[in-house]
Amino acid sequence: MRYMSVEDIEPGQYLGKTVYSSNGTVLLSAGIQLTVYMINTLKRIGVTMLYIKDPNFEGIEIEDVLSDSTKEVIFTEMSHTLEAVRSGKDWSTKKVSVSVEALLEDVLNQRGVLLQLTDIRTADNDDYLHAVNVCLLSSMIGLNMGLNYSQLKDLAIGALLHDIGKANPLPVGASEDEQNYHHTWRGFEVLKNKREFSLLIAHTALQHHEKLNGSGLPRGLDSDSIHLFPKIVAVANKYDNLIGGGNRERPLLPHEACEQLMASSEHELDHEVLVEFTRIISVYPNGTAVRLSTKETGVVVRQHRGLPGRPVIRVIRGSGDELDVKEVDLAVETTTFIEAVLA
Repeated sequence: MRYMSVEDIEPGQYLGKTVYSSNGTVLLSAGIQLTVYMINTLKRIGVTMLYIKDPNFEGIEIEDVLSDSTKEVIFTEMSHTLEAVRSGKDWSTKKVSVSVEALLEDVLNQRGVLLQLTDIRTADNDDYLHAVNVCLLSSMIGLNMGLNYSQLKDLAIGALLHDIGKANPLPVGASEDEQNYHHTWRGFEVLKNKREFSLLIAHTALQHHEKLNGSGLPRGLDSDSIHLFPKIVAVANKYDNLIGGGNRERPLLPHEACEQLMASSEHELDHEVLVEFTRIISVYPNGTAVRLSTKETGVVVRQHRGLPGRPVIRVIRGSGDELDVKEVDLAVETTTFIEAVLA
């Protein structure tokens, strides 16, 4: 498979990875042959990148930490929960807890896998996918930092629901810019009333936009006043916003987003959390086309745990039956490096 811009995809190519809707149902299944109509529809609903099958790059595995069944459970529950909050109805903390337990089971079973956030974003599923990605990232960072299962569960629930305040309607005449009506406060108000949840879950939603230097929102807390959980969620939240696009003209590539995060170390984001983040994330996901310092081009095919910036690259030269295929292991070829990502 290759990870490609939707603008470069041609009719007749085969989809390599399933595209999901906001409620976890399948929009397009992996393996389907794409038509002009399908490609135009994907562009219309906000898809920018896709995995495409390529016979020259067979055998490239995209290791997902979460199973499809777990994703479906969480997407469905998030859809129900946020809709309930929007309409002022009650929602089930037990069902949220069960979905988080399914996620943590996958995380614990796949703890050696470098995380590649490769699910296809659409305008329809972006809010839900963001919540799941932040939850997954936070859980893996927390696991690396030695949190026990009870702590991991509270962290994961707080991360999954960190933006729940955005679904809590503003009072008439109020503005998001007002401190007391910022979505972090509104999320805190929703979660603190759920007595089945630890109050720390509500504080995770409240503090995830605070910054170590005291310039964050909504209360301008300094580093010593911010709990570890929201410090973890802040890193996960910023990373997923960067690769998801947020308010930018284009989403950043994973290595670009990692550089921005590291530039925020100590004054905005916690350094210790960032160190653990770099140990669980894939800087160059499998399927990414790259140019090496040798001026050869190829595609990332495998990862090295602990060396996220030194993957294995498959380089193919020639055409037709005259193909010269080799794999360059950057963990071994220490003088060769990735010069550019060819997105």
